[in-house]
Amino acid sequence: MGNYQRINPKKPEGIETKKAYLVGSGIGALSAAFYLIRDGHMDGKNITILERKNINGGALDGAGNAEEGYVIRGGREMEAHYECTWDMFGDIPSLKRPGRTILDEFHEINVWDPNESVCRLLHNRGERADSSTLGLEEKHIKQLTKLSLATEEALGNITVKQFFDPSFFETNMWLFWRSMFAFETWHSVVEMKRYMQRFIHLLPGMNKLKGILFSEYNQYDSFVLPLLSWLKERGVKFENETLVTDLDMDITDSEKVVTGIHIIKNGKEEIIKTTRNDLVFVTNGSMTENSTIGSMNKAPELNREPGPVWNLWKNIAKKDKAFGNPEVFCGNIDKTKWESFTMTFKDSKMEDVLKKLTGNDPRSGRGITGSVVTFKDSNWGMSFTGSRQPHFANQPDNVIVLWAYGLFPDNEGDFIKKKMSECTGEELLREVLYHLNVEGELMEEIVDSAIVIPVMMPYITSQFMPRVKGDRPDVVPEGSVNLAFLGQFAEIKDDCVFTVEYSVRSAIMGVYKLLNLEKEVPEIYPSQYDVRALTAATKTLYSGKPLPGEPIIKKLIKDTTLEGLI
Repeated sequence: MGNYQRINPKKPEGIETKKAYLVGSGIGALSAAFYLIRDGHMDGKNITILERKNINGGALDGAGNAEEGYVIRGGREMEAHYECTWDMFGDIPSLKRPGRTILDEFHEINVWDPNESVCRLLHNRGERADSSTLGLEEKHIKQLTKLSLATEEALGNITVKQFFDPSFFETNMWLFWRSMFAFETWHSVVEMKRYMQRFIHLLPGMNKLKGILFSEYNQYDSFVLPLLSWLKERGVKFENETLVTDLDMDITDSEKVVTGIHIIKNGKEEIIKTTRNDLVFVTNGSMTENSTIGSMNKAPELNREPGPVWNLWKNIAKKDKAFGNPEVFCGNIDKTKWESFTMTFKDSKMEDVLKKLTGNDPRSGRGITGSVVTFKDSNWGMSFTGSRQPHFANQPDNVIVLWAYGLFPDNEGDFIKKKMSECTGEELLREVLYHLNVEGELMEEIVDSAIVIPVMMPYITSQFMPRVKGDRPDVVPEGSVNLAFLGQFAEIKDDCVFTVEYSVRSAIMGVYKLLNLEKEVPEIYPSQYDVRALTAATKTLYSGKPLPGEPIIKKLIKDTTLEGLI
């Protein structure tokens, strides 16, 4: 699309009389509001965002202070070819650098401090494990090739475990993959296929996480606050502490029209009446729904209650099969949950431990670890990361913040002989320090300098659950006159869930379709059709082994390319 994406579409007829209601205030909804204004020429005063919490931003969170501890539920790995995300943030001004955009400052800091892992894998309590190759055998490469050639229809709802030989899960590639994307063996192999094709250009740097980009601060400070500021300046209304419970709809054989939005505000049930001229955008489902927070002395409790966001989608789905099947994603918490924790250290010797491990000065402003460091022999499947410091805009110079997570919260620890889910923040920190070979007096000093806040997330990988066509509704379902779905549980052909890009793309698709704008959605970067990317990926898959004959490589490239075109 190139610069052609910068065209300004014509003002839609009757846009002055339209109103837009957006359910949820995650990045999908905030992006939809942006595109309604920039490309749809809608007055911001006619846009209302309905959010049940008292803070906006959805999963892109980040809060706290040095005295009480900081907390983030997760971080986002990004890359240069987030075409939709960068299209939007190329127009959002920086809050701290006059005359610069968020995209400008994001680019500049990643040029100054390019990401590269310095200790991707650790084992034997702090020793660096070999991460130079993916560790694949010929049979694994054949299976990966087979996966890239298979259609989603043929794969259906089979799992990663059902597709691969058991020995694949002992390779470095699976360890990299699992810890980088939070994939489990029981997740959808179709989603793994999409990741392989969507990010094949990043495969050569996978062992060191080259090509992965990070914001200056956490994503709330770096992305959400500037976007909120832009929207509020244009009059967008934010109705917080407002719970949406259902939609009224007129559904015929040819049309689906939202006629009312059921809300609960200040304890009172109300209905916002809408017409076919109005627009309704719903974030269906949530990865961070029912998250619970623990403390230094308390483990977070697992909330198994049905979440309000999921209940809303269930109520909508009852009205028509085109609205998807939420139970596929929210019906098995034990396969969608894991736990993260944020560690705040003040005047701490943890800085010396990190400097010795990585060779990087935690106070240099550059990334400490170069993304996640995975403890290869952790029974919790634990990884941690040290981002650029400060990680929060209000973080003092003598404070560092680290983030960690474990994919197997029901397993017993290697040092703390309890399930991860039963551990306090202090116990989680001690397990990390054990794997870093920190013990005795030094461990006690570091624990005394720390505040650790754990978070249990029941649905954090629900978007990866095995599914088939129709389980996720289209962004604009067939026949929908004024309803679009946003976020990780709407269907976008070929793109990857668990990314900011997916949510922003859903927003563009919904706005452009409902307003019938004369502008194309930015295309998904087609790296699976790039011979250079395919050749580099093939060499990486065979790293440490003799390459197959040239005819085999040519056939692989030809077949993979043609498969996507047929």
